[in-house]
Amino acid sequence: MKLRAIVIDDEEFARKNLTMLIEEYCPEIEVVGEASKKSEAKEVISELQPDVVFLDIRMPSGAEGFELLEEIENKNFLVVFVTAFKDYAIRAFNASAVYYLLKPIDVDELMLASKRLQETKKSYSESPENYNTYFSSLKELSRNLLNNEQSNRIAISHTKGLKIIEDDTITHLEASGNCTTIYFKDGTRYLDTRTLKTYENILNPSKFSRVHKSHIINLGILKEYINEDGHFAVLQGGIKVPVARNRVTEFVKMLKENK
Repeated sequence: MKLRAIVIDDEEFARKNLTMLIEEYCPEIEVVGEASKKSEAKEVISELQPDVVFLDIRMPSGAEGFELLEEIENKNFLVVFVTAFKDYAIRAFNASAVYYLLKPIDVDELMLASKRLQETKKSYSESPENYNTYFSSLKELSRNLLNNEQSNRIAISHTKGLKIIEDDTITHLEASGNCTTIYFKDGTRYLDTRTLKTYENILNPSKFSRVHKSHIINLGILKEYINEDGHFAVLQGGIKVPVARNRVTEFVKMLKENK
């Protein structure tokens, strides 16, 4: 079954262009409506009950898109933010595990978002309570973007839905193919579909360090560095994480500067 989508953007050309791209490259999505401003968008969403909302984050003020989401009562849809924001905003989007498309729209990114939307919609349909966590994450995203703050809360997409965690609860992260296994202080772990490189960009570099092509560690629980039979960072609980040979000099220098 196709996902029913609404496109919201104050620029008509942008709405028509995105609709055309979706129709041409995303056969699993059907655009059923559009809106140019918040009041109109609320009516269209209420009337058509979409599965997905493609939302311009500048319509026209920076806050209006988030105000729209806050004011809608029945929040049972996914959001794809369409934005010209870069740099800091992308870190915030990724930390909230939301979908976003940068303007001008890249077709490959649009097709990838479409595929992920299908998977997420199926998961959320089986567990509707995930929408509460999802929109809680969007609320956090709104606060961080509008206040230009970096949050220590991260949303993790896992097989059963979405989990919001404090970054201090992470011990280390390990690449698992194109996914990332995240290990926590309580002994649990989660597999996220995002890459380790994404997490390197999300996490605060003053708190986390990529010590290996496959590993990131929480510096707050680092106990020692040893170079016997290899190079290792030893974390609380005796967790040993390898340090790549080409990262040793930089890693040791950082430890000496922060001791």
